[in-house]
Amino acid sequence: MIAGGVLVLTCGAILSTRGIGASDDRLFPKEFVAFGPFRYMRNPMSFGAVTLLCGLGLLERSLSLLLFAVLLFLFLHFVVVLVEEPGLEKRFGNSYRSYKLSVNRWLPSHRRKVVERT
Repeated sequence: MIAGGVLVLTCGAILSTRGIGASDDRLFPKEFVAFGPFRYMRNPMSFGAVTLLCGLGLLERSLSLLLFAVLLFLFLHFVVVLVEEPGLEKRFGNSYRSYKLSVNRWLPSHRRKVVERT
């Protein structure tokens, strides 16, 4: 639970300080972020949220919380595959495509061929 919470907060801090600038569109990063946990998995923030919920479900011995964590993961997976990744490919082009080839979507990898920014 703690690891998931720390991961979510770390990713939020990275995105808010490195990726999102003072442009007209403050909700979307203007540069590609492959720093910190993003070097090891493509969706560490979502992974952290699901991990936090799983930990809470185990702590509370709640089958409904564990089921909710599974449903959240499935929902996030479909959003990532159908919406987020195509949008990132459109925005960042080849840099995101090479990142996708170098870093796993959900499980941490230790391959470091990724350029930090483009």
